[in-house]
Amino acid sequence: MSAVIDRPPLLQRVLPVFQGFDGPLAFAIFLLCAAGLTAMYSSGFDHGTRFVDHGRNMLLAGFIMFVVAQVPPQRLMQFAVPLYTVGVLLLIAVELFGITRKGATRWLNTGVIVIQPSEILKIATPLMLAWWFHKREGQLRPIDFLAGGLLLMIPVGLIMKQPDLGTSLLVLAAGLSVIFFAGLSWKLVLPPVIVGLVGIALLVGFEPQLCEQGNRWPVLHAYQQQRICTLLDPRQDPLGKGFHIIQGMIAIGSGGVFGKGFMQGTQTHLEFIPERTTDFIFAAYSEEFGLAGNLILLVGFIFLVCRGLMIALEAPMLFSRLLAGAVSMIFFTYAFVNMGMVSGILPVVGVPLPFISYGGTAMVTLGLALGILMSIARSRRLIQT
Repeated sequence: MSAVIDRPPLLQRVLPVFQGFDGPLAFAIFLLCAAGLTAMYSSGFDHGTRFVDHGRNMLLAGFIMFVVAQVPPQRLMQFAVPLYTVGVLLLIAVELFGITRKGATRWLNTGVIVIQPSEILKIATPLMLAWWFHKREGQLRPIDFLAGGLLLMIPVGLIMKQPDLGTSLLVLAAGLSVIFFAGLSWKLVLPPVIVGLVGIALLVGFEPQLCEQGNRWPVLHAYQQQRICTLLDPRQDPLGKGFHIIQGMIAIGSGGVFGKGFMQGTQTHLEFIPERTTDFIFAAYSEEFGLAGNLILLVGFIFLVCRGLMIALEAPMLFSRLLAGAVSMIFFTYAFVNMGMVSGILPVVGVPLPFISYGGTAMVTLGLALGILMSIARSRRLIQT
């Protein structure tokens, strides 16, 4: 007696893997990837294999997003403590045995590859904090927020000591997002915001005295002080520290409303814009596509962030809501800081523009973050079906 087993068609077997993927989120990713490839081709076509490598990094990030999206949020929660613990231990190892390049100790030689552990904490920190507050759902006390703040400040402090102000800012923003979404009172949020605004006003008002030659600020490293003083008045050193900001602002302004056209950016192709394929690619993009192109890019990022916050709002459990909200704010912080520093309203801190700037490690981190958002969106849709 033989039994005949009909195998379902290949398409029928593959479709469940894609079931529940968030269409609007995928569209926003596609729009930003298209903008990134366009900008990279123009700014990096004569820069070795940057364009090809950027496309490869996008494919790798897409694969990581696809794989992580298959993991349910409940399983992601199990990785929170071990991933955070390993990340912090690696940061301590960097402090003890790290590789120093250009005055910064940020890398660790594992014997197989050289890694930058701070990248792990961009995801591990909000993951850990989301787990922490999820375990205390319904019984939150002030001491729980203090413990959450300590969990956040450990990696932030270690990363700042490397020093790496840009990455520490991203980790801090992601962690603070979780703490705020967990229910931190506005009464505790407003005072530091007001103090910060007053501090900025005083900094601008007393810039001549504070940035006087030989005057050293406490807490900050010399190069961090120089970046702030350069931001306040880049004309103090137009051919040195202020060169990046001045050239970026010239490129953005010369783009006008509709830009100079694809591959027509003079500031870009005459190599006036430093780091034109990485941190300052927004200046190259602005010169060629102008205000109209910038608005399209801004709409893409705003839509991505808003869609991520909608996924957080509709998530079925607290852990998913906190994690999705934090991941969404990571994208906001990336875009805001990069565009701000290139435009001359924020210090230059070495933060790439998501999907647009060249960088394999950053792209892998973005793929992981997008995979988490897709996982949370899928879990809600699969429950509904």
